[in-house]
Amino acid sequence: MSRPDFPRSIVEFQERFADEEACRRFLFDSRWPEGFRCPRCGGGEVGTEHFRRHLWQCKSCSHQTSATAGTVMHGTRTPLRLWFWAAYLVATHTPGISAVQLQRQLAISRYETAWLILHKLRRAMVAPEREPLKGEVELDETLVGGRDSERRGGRQRDGKALVAVAVEVRGAGAGRIRLEVIPDASGKTLGGFAQGHIAAGAIVHTDGWKGYNCLGGLDFDHRPIPQRWRHTDRHLVLPRAHRTVANLKTWLQGTHRGVSEDHIQVYLDEFVFRHNRRRVPMAAFQTLLGLGSRHGPTTYREIVSHAEAA
Repeated sequence: MSRPDFPRSIVEFQERFADEEACRRFLFDSRWPEGFRCPRCGGGEVGTEHFRRHLWQCKSCSHQTSATAGTVMHGTRTPLRLWFWAAYLVATHTPGISAVQLQRQLAISRYETAWLILHKLRRAMVAPEREPLKGEVELDETLVGGRDSERRGGRQRDGKALVAVAVEVRGAGAGRIRLEVIPDASGKTLGGFAQGHIAAGAIVHTDGWKGYNCLGGLDFDHRPIPQRWRHTDRHLVLPRAHRTVANLKTWLQGTHRGVSEDHIQVYLDEFVFRHNRRRVPMAAFQTLLGLGSRHGPTTYREIVSHAEAA
């Protein structure tokens, strides 16, 4: 038995997930498409169902579990319908959605609840088994956030986050992308990013920054573009990477009015998730919930403490 299919319209979504039981059944069928399997012992026989607490008890080891256990919804007191609507809006709404917008759309009483839901969903957007970029790839870096001022050099930080950008070349367009906050633009850092996100043997196009000189010795076909272009021709240098950066900054400012450097990586993950699934936004809803079932739960304290440590 395969996982359940996904709604193809907002009307179908509303009809299909009209109550808590429908949402819980969808989660159960998504997590255990071949039938229940105990997460502790692997047993497939349910001994008791505790309907009031929505728990299934394994007949072999008596371990109790729920459809939300171990997911981003682990231990939530928020109705599952709100989680499903939030996932639907995040996955299908083209410009994305901010916590303020989510609070207003779903009539959530507290802003903090909407903020936490979005941050938990964003942390479920990175597939642990995702494949590296292949073929031809454009590799670049950019500065995001911070304050505007008269910087003297192109790589001066000025309170901004430095972000590495990798984009697959698909004809004149862009394929999959990867974005990651990096501490510096050194060869060690940029080489590590390339090895972590680009398949060995790929053709990697970069500008003339010396930090990329290491790529030729890391199983990549490095093809740097010298920075001898006139200012009016700079759009010809790594056009897909520059277009991705422009779209990223427009999205951050337009939807979120800028973001804190403490949380910038999860916003980058959302942008990557949205871009890589832009042609199948309805399927992205199911993917988001499916990824959530393979991620450990994240608490509010962990999210905040991560920001404080950043």
